[in-house]
Amino acid sequence: MKIERLGQDKIRIFLTFDDLSERGIQKEDMWQEIPKVHDLFTEMMDQAYSEVGFDASGPLAVEVFALPAQGMVVIVTRGKYENHQFGSLHEDEMPEEIYEMEVTLELSDAIVYAFSDFEALIEAAHVLQPTITDAGRLFNYKGKWILHLEPEDLDEGKHPALIAVLAEYGEATSVTPAVLEEYGKLVMAENAVRVICEHFKRQS
Repeated sequence: MKIERLGQDKIRIFLTFDDLSERGIQKEDMWQEIPKVHDLFTEMMDQAYSEVGFDASGPLAVEVFALPAQGMVVIVTRGKYENHQFGSLHEDEMPEEIYEMEVTLELSDAIVYAFSDFEALIEAAHVLQPTITDAGRLFNYKGKWILHLEPEDLDEGKHPALIAVLAEYGEATSVTPAVLEEYGKLVMAENAVRVICEHFKRQS
């Protein structure tokens, strides 16, 4: 579980499928009112408070983005709530309605991996080239190289092998395609894997 602060009232949490399976949660469970999902949410909010100081009191808007290969992205936005009245209460005395969640779900089939080192991206591209011919967009975002692949451009049967290579050289990222479009710098608009292989040689 990775937690990133996006603003004073907003955080992004990245859950891998391992995070979910360890807690007995299926992807489809994430937008259901069931105890284990509530427990997971409580755990996420506790960790968010301890890691980035995010106070989850008040109404919360929760957006869940399902990414097929990597896991799930949960964006939590705190509403404007007069929580000073609860300031003197201990956590176990907090009224239950303080977790007032509005959950929306978005599915994204995009496969998105980040590379800190461009050389690692070159290596990955050369390994992937026999599998991928015309696919991939490359972004630069927050000092990392982000390779974005759309499943319809790929042979579905080769997804596991593709993801294994990407995971070896890069890391799954919680950055959604929408965030890349808005805040990232587009470096290669199409056929990124092929373009990288054409212009950069592997280190021997």
